Amino acid sequence: MMARRRDASSGATGDLRDDPRAALRGRAPLGALKPLIPFASRYRGRILAALISLIAASGATLVVPIAIRRVIDHGFSPEGQALINSYFVALLGVVAVLAVSSAGRYYSVVTLGERVVADLRSAVFARLTSLDPTFFDKSQSGEIVSRLTADATQVKAVFGVSISILLRNLFLFVGAVVMMVWTSPGLSILVLAAIPLIVFPLILSGRGVRRRSRAAQDRLADASAYAAEAVGAVRTMQAFGMGRATAERFAGASENAYRAARASITARALLTGVAIFLISASVVGVLWYGAKGVLAGSMSAGLLSQFVLYAVFGASALGQLSEVYGELAQAAGAAERLGEILAAEPAIRSPEHPVALPSPARGAVAFESVRFRYPTRPEHAALDGISFTAAPGERIALVGPSGAGKTTVLQLLLRFYDPDEGRVTIDGVPLPQADLDALRARLSLVPQDPVVFSGTVLENIRYGRPGASEAEVEEAARLANADGFIRALPQGYATLLGERGTTLSGGQRQRIAIARAILKDAPVLLLDEATSALDAESERAVQNALDRLMQGRTTLVIAHRLATIRAADRILVFDGGKIVEEGTHESLLARGALYAQLASLQFADSFDESARARDPRAKHAAE
Repeated sequence: MMARRRDASSGATGDLRDDPRAALRGRAPLGALKPLIPFASRYRGRILAALISLIAASGATLVVPIAIRRVIDHGFSPEGQALINSYFVALLGVVAVLAVSSAGRYYSVVTLGERVVADLRSAVFARLTSLDPTFFDKSQSGEIVSRLTADATQVKAVFGVSISILLRNLFLFVGAVVMMVWTSPGLSILVLAAIPLIVFPLILSGRGVRRRSRAAQDRLADASAYAAEAVGAVRTMQAFGMGRATAERFAGASENAYRAARASITARALLTGVAIFLISASVVGVLWYGAKGVLAGSMSAGLLSQFVLYAVFGASALGQLSEVYGELAQAAGAAERLGEILAAEPAIRSPEHPVALPSPARGAVAFESVRFRYPTRPEHAALDGISFTAAPGERIALVGPSGAGKTTVLQLLLRFYDPDEGRVTIDGVPLPQADLDALRARLSLVPQDPVVFSGTVLENIRYGRPGASEAEVEEAARLANADGFIRALPQGYATLLGERGTTLSGGQRQRIAIARAILKDAPVLLLDEATSALDAESERAVQNALDRLMQGRTTLVIAHRLATIRAADRILVFDGGKIVEEGTHESLLARGALYAQLASLQFADSFDESARARDPRAKHAAE
């Protein structure tokens, strides 16, 4: 627990949990790109090939003005015909080098960008799968998906195009400056004096561009998050007639994203315009000063042409650098959003030296004076000092009003959270001391709202045990009373179920989840209203399967159905995060306290159903 509190209150991780958008802010404009360096450094060979191509292309470009100077100064004399021929043949060779090196640069840099972004996406998603529920409690799933898609695409544009242009123009600018100084130190002073006037605004405005770009990405993420939520609940939205209102709200979110993007573009446009004016003005000044030098005879026309070409090369390169700098600042906003996820550390993790769980597994569970508050609701005690044990093979029903703490017991046992006080053990080992994967391998969960993935039926049932054979999957489905409806599907077990299994009924999804738990064959079963979505006939069949499955296994079951509760060896009654009653069904009814009240209200339908089954006259009266 202390480790969790330290993680939640210190460093970047703590900031991220309080505000997922704040962890890496405050860096220099391009400092946010640093998390990308380890991904690029894996491909040093490709980077070297790109650098060699860049140097060759820049060198070929810088040779051209020298040839032009020679042609102007010496090629228009009577003996200059042969000289012109040789220079233009040489220029063809230069052009060939430029073409080959440019193609090599493009291929190396663009494939590097694709490779880096593919690795980056994989790393970000892998980190997401390791983060504990506290992170997701404070984040929107659509916003996270936006980071994986829109932000990663922005980063790919930088690696695939912008960095290539940046390096090409940086090499060309440096080379042009060197050649200008070599050609005419006097003229170079005019050009170089203008560089600080160009570069300083870039540096000063870069942070503003990145800030506006970050805001644009955040607004786009907000719109994406809302869209994902609306599409996921489209049936509810349409059932309540909220289609137009939802569309209007999304349009408002899109408009906010546009305004933020427009602010970012405006800043970049102003930056580019100022840079181009200063650069062009410096070239005009050079032409004016150089023209006077030619008239005065202090320099040749060819020398002036050579210098002007280098000045144009340098100015053009610097102008494109200003544009690329704006793009990099924009991508820095996307990169820091991805970097926030990469920097996040899970509060729930395996210890460095885990204690081995006993083998074979016994399935003994114990809660010892456990107190817990959800991080998102610190003012409310979800569990307030509960203690109980579940012996190997014992069936315990958790009963109580909504919000009493029943599901929290299962969440702590799965170690989605750690208790604030007390401890939870399995087979005598405190959960924080056990390996997380080994712990969860001993638990099998059937939630109230079962999750069905977009794969096939076979893949869904295999989810907790990917190596199971088809025969084992079919046997689990038969035990869960799911084999019949599965075989009636168009492709049987190979049928694709679609996102969240929306083509299935609630009862069918529940039976697939039960088959998944049966197949996993864990020593501890956690059933959270496992039969709540089933009709009476299916419930009886599934209950029989669960009864067989629970033999010899520890079972914690949250239930409101009388049949499920009566099958329990012991019933724990929760209220306000405490265990207020404990006993069997008959003893708790006789006590006449909270359980008896719940039985008369919450379990009324189950009592009536049980009575009708025993007394045909009651059944006839009900009809």
